[in-house]
Amino acid sequence: MTLCHNTGKYIYTIFVENVIMTNQNQSRVTIKVLNQMKNKSEKISMLTAYDFSFAKIIDEAGIDIILVGDSASNVMAGHETTLPITLDQMIYHASSVVRAVKRALVIVDLPFGTYQADSKEALKSAIKIMKESGAHAVKLEGGYQAKESIERIIQAGIPVMGHLGLTPQSIYKFGTYEVRAKDKDEASTLLNDAVMLEEIGCFSVLLEKIPNLLSKKVFSKLNVPIIGIGAGNHVDGQVLVLQDMLGMNKDFSPRFLRRYLDLDTLISKAVKKYSTDIKSGDFPNKEEQY
Repeated sequence: MTLCHNTGKYIYTIFVENVIMTNQNQSRVTIKVLNQMKNKSEKISMLTAYDFSFAKIIDEAGIDIILVGDSASNVMAGHETTLPITLDQMIYHASSVVRAVKRALVIVDLPFGTYQADSKEALKSAIKIMKESGAHAVKLEGGYQAKESIERIIQAGIPVMGHLGLTPQSIYKFGTYEVRAKDKDEASTLLNDAVMLEEIGCFSVLLEKIPNLLSKKVFSKLNVPIIGIGAGNHVDGQVLVLQDMLGMNKDFSPRFLRRYLDLDTLISKAVKKYSTDIKSGDFPNKEEQY
């Protein structure tokens, strides 16, 4: 009996180890994985997603990070800015994405008004997102002005990605979406902010629409992964808004955007053909009926 028990225990141990090894080979992208990629100079891919269908497609395509951005306010709800979207709406979008994802790290934007007032409110907002959406991390805009909020969130065990440069939630302050930190003082402030974000524990920093040479300086100072959007190629990875990259938004054409499809035209043609087939009586045909 003892021999059988030990044999069974041995077989069980081997089985568990094999399962663990299999799971490790198919494991999610984590913060540790991102750091390993940076150390190996392996570029990091990142895209936005706001719904189950698109999230499933881009996750299966091998994207490393999916950002549930407050840009949903623009591309999903049609608002002029990112400011109107609410915390509950972000949680709705994030929950839809998380249910589709098996590999990518899912990061969710803290929307405007959920962390600026005080750090306690910031922590409540971050906890609500993590508990109700199942996301893996949050992102919020700002440097020293957001330091207390970021520290409190990190101390609670929630990973934070910082966001510097063009910060869309501050659009009414700056009055423009033009390149940020072109002058010496603003560039110096951004560099100091980036160093501070790493020091207080941000696992990554996103740089948006800043000069290439400045992002290179930030890259030389930081040890955490840096993601860029309109920040040149001296970074660890890139992010684009999915709808922009797929060519669904023809009204948005910044220099940094590369369109990989003309989905606006393709979808329009498909919808017109569908409508024509219905009106002509061609759809459904005999093979498409029960």
